[in-house]
Amino acid sequence: MSNLINFALKEEFSKIEELSKGSKLEEMKKLINWSKFLSLIPEKESTRGRPPYERILMIRLLLIQGWYGISDEELEFQVNDRISFRSFLDFPKSIPDYSTVWRFREELAEGNALDNIWNELKKQISEKNIEVKEGHIQDASFIVADSGKQKSINEPRGREAKTSRSKDGTWTKKGSKSYFGFKLHTKVRKGSKIIEEVAVTTAKTHDGAIDLAKPDDIIYRDRGYTGINTKAKGNGTMKRGKLNIRQKMRNKRISKKRAEGEHPMATIVRCFNGGFTRLTTTYRVFTQQIFVCFAYNLHRLRFLLNGRSGSSR
Repeated sequence: MSNLINFALKEEFSKIEELSKGSKLEEMKKLINWSKFLSLIPEKESTRGRPPYERILMIRLLLIQGWYGISDEELEFQVNDRISFRSFLDFPKSIPDYSTVWRFREELAEGNALDNIWNELKKQISEKNIEVKEGHIQDASFIVADSGKQKSINEPRGREAKTSRSKDGTWTKKGSKSYFGFKLHTKVRKGSKIIEEVAVTTAKTHDGAIDLAKPDDIIYRDRGYTGINTKAKGNGTMKRGKLNIRQKMRNKRISKKRAEGEHPMATIVRCFNGGFTRLTTTYRVFTQQIFVCFAYNLHRLRFLLNGRSGSSR
């Protein structure tokens, strides 16, 4: 009986493989050299317990999670349920469970693995010779989290309290609306809209406290950064307060240039069901958001390369 089931699955897989050659997931799988990431991902040292899963498989799982905005538990179910996901994973013999995905993210947060993975991605994207414009845009967006509920008003608050409250998330207010959670800071390249730098803080952290610019950058920023210095050689920060005509015209020019910086988060929220997290600590949210931004960059790279090939016909 099991032989018949395996035969039927293989037949189904062969049909799906043929149909999936032109799918978005299959296209994005071919955009980068996955083998270059192998040496950057720490291997499981312990010989006890469950055997380690193939490292590229785990990276691709986190990218699926980033594209579809799903939890670890939902990821396990969806990968087992959807053949297109298994095709993206090259049809592994077994699917890691949600706890394995969690542990893998925890392992990546140790040492320099995340930085090395991000730098390798940037290197491979730069080798595509994507057309860019002068300058970068820095922006910050809220990653909303559940503030949780304390079981009793008589219980102590803080990181050691018995509560479902997010440990590192904080409250802040923007305009008349309050937000709880974290803040994603990004530096985007003008022209390509590719994310080049990423940082995560708690929500109450002022935008200007994080400077992602390099000394040779020209950086464009909104009014939230007014009066905040930057390492960049060119500071295109919008001004606020009582402005003269010249300052208003300058703001208008900068606003047009920095509008591209809002594209990544808009795509992440609208297309990836992103902009929120179930995680409760800053380092875990950072690990999660690195792969959300990784997923966005592949999504954007696919669009740019398809547009370039289309314009050359």
